[in-house]
Amino acid sequence: MNNQDFTEISKRYKKTSIIQNSAADILLDLLNIKENERILDVGCGTGNLTQKLFNKSQGYVVGIDPSSGMIEESRKNCSKEIQFYVSSAEDISFYSSFDVIFCNSAFQWVRDANKSIYNFYNALKVNGRVGIQAPGGKEYCPNFIKAINSIKIDKKLGQAFDKFNPPWFFLETAAEYRDLFNYHGFKVPFCEIQTIETFYNPHEVYKIFASGAIAGYLNKTYYDCEINDEYIKNFQNIVKEEFNKQAIYQGKVKLVFNRIFIVGIKE
Repeated sequence: MNNQDFTEISKRYKKTSIIQNSAADILLDLLNIKENERILDVGCGTGNLTQKLFNKSQGYVVGIDPSSGMIEESRKNCSKEIQFYVSSAEDISFYSSFDVIFCNSAFQWVRDANKSIYNFYNALKVNGRVGIQAPGGKEYCPNFIKAINSIKIDKKLGQAFDKFNPPWFFLETAAEYRDLFNYHGFKVPFCEIQTIETFYNPHEVYKIFASGAIAGYLNKTYYDCEINDEYIKNFQNIVKEEFNKQAIYQGKVKLVFNRIFIVGIKE
């Protein structure tokens, strides 16, 4: 069966990660990367942002991702000076090694947020900073949520979808995110949920959906029942149909994302 995980997605991720890349520019501005800074890119994906970090710093840069497929693509795409490892945020074992930890569109996938933030703190030097950008809140994208609601009420798919266990970590307010990072010793000079609106045609919106969210919704690991290729195909068709219905602005969808941006400093 064609399981939709990040190893499967990795071959097309560099071309389809439109939203992730645009939000990353905001995070890069917040972090203000300096020359020769040592940087850890957590959830590096195919390495396009890791390369950008290296270009800015020209220093020691490491990228980690739990998907072996993503790391394989990163090694193909990036400068040989960058080191890449298959690893999750929960498995970081560096100590006082980095000036900056960059985590773009990945924090929502952590299995254990407390352990991950603890590891971030340990991996940073004193006065080092961590920057997080991630979907914020359960209503992180109303367009996607509306499409998923169509799955829930579908007669063929609804019963199986009831057995879906969402894999994501979400908090509802910026204050909750701030408190979490404060608890682990970080000073938090910036923490804000921003609503970002863009316009895309339905096909582009589906590609954005398929660049990340689909690795949760159609990954058999997150179901308490078997899902087959027919389920996946019908799921994809219903989501595409819903995005077509949302195209009410001269044939385009107003795509809305609520995103948390956090900068934490190790004192």
